[in-house]
Amino acid sequence: MRAKEAEAHASAASTGKGGRNLPGTAAGAEARTAAGGETKPEALRMMEAAVERSNMLGAYEGVMKNQGASGVDGLTVTEFKAWLQAHWTKIRQALSAGEYMPAAVRKVDIPKPQGGVRTLGIPTVLDRLIQQALHQVMQPLFEPEFSESSYGFRPGRNAHQAVEAARIYVAEGKRWVVDLDLEKFFDRVNHDVLMARVARKVKDERVLKLIRRYLEAGMMEGGVTSARTEGTPQGGPSTPRTQKITSVSTAC
Repeated sequence: MRAKEAEAHASAASTGKGGRNLPGTAAGAEARTAAGGETKPEALRMMEAAVERSNMLGAYEGVMKNQGASGVDGLTVTEFKAWLQAHWTKIRQALSAGEYMPAAVRKVDIPKPQGGVRTLGIPTVLDRLIQQALHQVMQPLFEPEFSESSYGFRPGRNAHQAVEAARIYVAEGKRWVVDLDLEKFFDRVNHDVLMARVARKVKDERVLKLIRRYLEAGMMEGGVTSARTEGTPQGGPSTPRTQKITSVSTAC
């Protein structure tokens, strides 16, 4: 991507609902990020790091590479560049002010190989861009917390490495494999508990509120939006990472 062309690609916008602020649990975490203990000044400026030009360009390239379907606004990745150039300034201002509201996600059911369906929530291209930008600045904080035996959705790790690790275990004489799948686990994640865990690392109140808004963004089907009070929406760039944080949280 040429520098001038890339510079024009910094853009984003949409709609959503603000998070609750219940005292004593994760819901209150957004309002308590700077309280109790020393906080580095840069930790309170995570939003600025997220919307910084080079970070947004990296996020843009990631979203364009992944392509994907349009969200509830119908905007495609092909149309996104021109839209972004026209609207980015206002979107960046809304993000910096902590006022950006995500759009609802578009409900899509896909069949499972074993039968049944998996429900996905497809964010708008704009929200995918913002989620990717947030992921890029948050990943260095959470990556050290993950298990050395974890290979999914992590930088520099892949399924081939997991297979090689399994081969080594077999060569060492190990013979048991445990396959565990909790039914609809991520559909039932408690938002307050999850936000409390995220707030241990993220101190920028604007980022915390935005993450909660993404968690609570409604799901639209047939033009009707249903509110969501639990679970992590599957279908956006932040989903695997949010699930990874949740997995670590359950072990704490």
